[in-house]
Amino acid sequence: MEALFAITLGVMTTCGVYLLLRARIFPVIMGLTLISYAVNLFIFAMGRLPTGGPAVIGKSAEYGDPLPQALVLTAIVIGFAMTAFVAVLSLRGLSELRSDHVDGRETQE
Repeated sequence: MEALFAITLGVMTTCGVYLLLRARIFPVIMGLTLISYAVNLFIFAMGRLPTGGPAVIGKSAEYGDPLPQALVLTAIVIGFAMTAFVAVLSLRGLSELRSDHVDGRETQE
């Protein structure tokens, strides 16, 4: 199971980096989103969440650690806000520059 999880994280990170290296606005936004999802899954994996364990302290000897869950929840909210900000910023850049390249160059097609 750990190998499958590690491969999934590696594929998500690789796809995110590949999309970040593209010179268009939409793939860059998708790459940032994929990398943020991979980081969230990595934080969950480092929290060693037990299966079947209660989330409340004191009900049993083993319980779910609330810190990784709180960190991932905060990261999801911040990631959504940053994705919305980058999308609005890219739409403004598209309307100002008339190009969807991230460095503002014109396409030569």
